[in-house]
Amino acid sequence: MTDLTSSPLSAAEKALFEFLRKVNRASHTISQSDVDGVKAQGWSDEALYDAITVCALFNFYNRWCDATGVHAMPLEAHQMSGKRLAAHGYVMGTPEAESAS
Repeated sequence: MTDLTSSPLSAAEKALFEFLRKVNRASHTISQSDVDGVKAQGWSDEALYDAITVCALFNFYNRWCDATGVHAMPLEAHQMSGKRLAAHGYVMGTPEAESAS
């Protein structure tokens, strides 16, 4: 997606992504009115907590990977991972996962 405003996302999803854009770019400026605006679109405190946490974790992972020299996977590896996730979800390497295949 290159243009959030013209995307087919719902108004609630657009509001959440705009909020997360501010979390990424200027989290120190987030105010109660920012939170109230997203909650007015139907998002709960728990949903905002989860969204902020996921955003923060991805920022951490990206910075950790950049600083330690971890290289991105090639496109083919991402495609294979996507197929595996679509077929089996995030469960992997457990006896239950093996018997489900």
